[in-house]
Amino acid sequence: MNFDFSDEQKLLQKTARDFLQEHSPLAVCRRVLESDDELYAEDLWSGAAEMGWQGAAIPEEFGGAGFGYLELVLIAEEMGRALAPIPFGSSVYLATEAILAAGGDEQKKRCLPELASGRWIGALALAERPGRPDPARIETRLEGGRLTGTKRAVPDAAAANRAVVLAAAPEGPALALVDLDGEGVSREVLASLDPSRPGATLRFDAAPAEPLGPAGGGWEILERVLRRAAVLQAFEQLGGAARALEITRDFTLGRYAFGRPIASFQALKHRLADVYVAVELARSNCFYGAWALEQEAPELGEAACSARVSATDAFELATTEMIQMHGGVGYTWEYDCHLFYRRAKWLAASLGGAADWRDRLVGELTAGGGA
Repeated sequence: MNFDFSDEQKLLQKTARDFLQEHSPLAVCRRVLESDDELYAEDLWSGAAEMGWQGAAIPEEFGGAGFGYLELVLIAEEMGRALAPIPFGSSVYLATEAILAAGGDEQKKRCLPELASGRWIGALALAERPGRPDPARIETRLEGGRLTGTKRAVPDAAAANRAVVLAAAPEGPALALVDLDGEGVSREVLASLDPSRPGATLRFDAAPAEPLGPAGGGWEILERVLRRAAVLQAFEQLGGAARALEITRDFTLGRYAFGRPIASFQALKHRLADVYVAVELARSNCFYGAWALEQEAPELGEAACSARVSATDAFELATTEMIQMHGGVGYTWEYDCHLFYRRAKWLAASLGGAADWRDRLVGELTAGGGA
């Protein structure tokens, strides 16, 4: 079985890397992070839309590029390498996937072109309290086309104008699409470890909401969406981890102590090797996840969990060692180490932590997998 990408897909990845190197150097992430007014890089978001990235996995009949998930994961990897300060993951991996999975034909024809063009920025609102969401403890209510409740720490909700919201309905858990600029909606932008991807608390007071999917089927749809998002976000984490390793390697090769590069010291060699192994293990799991996602394979649940756990571990290890191996300057604001560390922690928490996904993996293995 060949898990490698085709030449055309590799060319797409190179094009994405070249574009992001020009339009999203680390200075752009730093600019957004340090700004009090700029929630995301609007010029980069528009440029990505012109490249067709927001609609990469959206069928052409709904205004998308009609590529597929194998192309989307490569774009996600390059987004991670660049630490792109745009709400790409929340809008593309989560909100768009939820509408693709749950929306009717009319909803898809109306909503997906807006998401593909970048005119809409989507978010997925799940959490009401710390811990993994529980269908029996959902407090936000959807009744009569009106949504009431509070969703906390919604990733990228500071920049979004549409949200897919998990709510309790008379028939059971439901998903609903809400205009965040409409009546009955207020938001509170939250302080974040990574201000380049700010989240928000969303409050709904009888806000107009449009049901997505069959009545009472919201939880099953949500689980499918999260599996897909886990694979896509794992590639973003993989890209960030690989870039952090490259920067750290280059720094240690160029920094001298006792007349020789510090990279030549055995202790640092071993630590760099540990990071390399973690990154390559994550890459292997991500490739497996990409195959399962593209094929809609029964192994998707297991593959998504494995990719998510290994990529989370790799990115966190790579950024921790990045700071350590930069020595005293690794902790300074002027160096870029903290940008990678912030993004690693943000991505680790945005879909639930590695411990949560390890629990999911145990469940998948116990149940024999299944998408």
